[in-house]
Amino acid sequence: MIDLYTAPTPNGWKASVTLEELGLPYEVHPVNIMAGEQKTPEFLAINPNGRIPAIVDRDEGDFAVFESGALMIYLAEKTGRLLPTDVRGRSTVIQWLMFQMGGVGPMMGQANVFYRYMPEKIQVAIDRYQQETKRLLTVLDTRLKDHEYLAGDYSIADIANFCWVRTHPWSGVAIDDLPALQRWLAAIEARPAVEHGVKVPVDISALLKGGEGAKTFAENARTIVTGGNTK
Repeated sequence: MIDLYTAPTPNGWKASVTLEELGLPYEVHPVNIMAGEQKTPEFLAINPNGRIPAIVDRDEGDFAVFESGALMIYLAEKTGRLLPTDVRGRSTVIQWLMFQMGGVGPMMGQANVFYRYMPEKIQVAIDRYQQETKRLLTVLDTRLKDHEYLAGDYSIADIANFCWVRTHPWSGVAIDDLPALQRWLAAIEARPAVEHGVKVPVDISALLKGGEGAKTFAENARTIVTGGNTK
């Protein structure tokens, strides 16, 4: 059994979607990051960096794993799925996983901060991070023009990038001119495991598209930015 400590964020969905795709039994422990629960001594004992997601694998002597990318690799290796074992195939998946970890996630995260959360709108910062986000999404679109998935078969690289890319409206970045990316998003979104995983621990899909409650959600999320917490 896996204990999953998470919140409804792209990094959190990376863990829950992976668990769903692998069919591993897991118990959800919601972490209220707006209230700073990720900074409690109990959580820091699992993840000393005080971030979600994190897991505890009870079957491996309560082995804790933090950092979403490392967590995905651990689960894939544990089951022998979603990550090739040959050198080239494994490297290709990890390259695109790191592309999300080092590029898509940080840039979209900063776009969210300046476009959605900061009470004072700094246009140069908004432009900077939205433009860089669009550039990275265009890189994905280019790759996907002649690849069904990012690294051969469907893998943790697709899950990681999908969980962030699906939130592009929240970052204020349109993808109308990226048809390959749209095709890939729709294909992954239709997977039953993904449909379940992005609703863990709660479903905020309507908020991400600017639906009712989005403004209140953004205002509450400012505590994460101004208080030193993180997603």
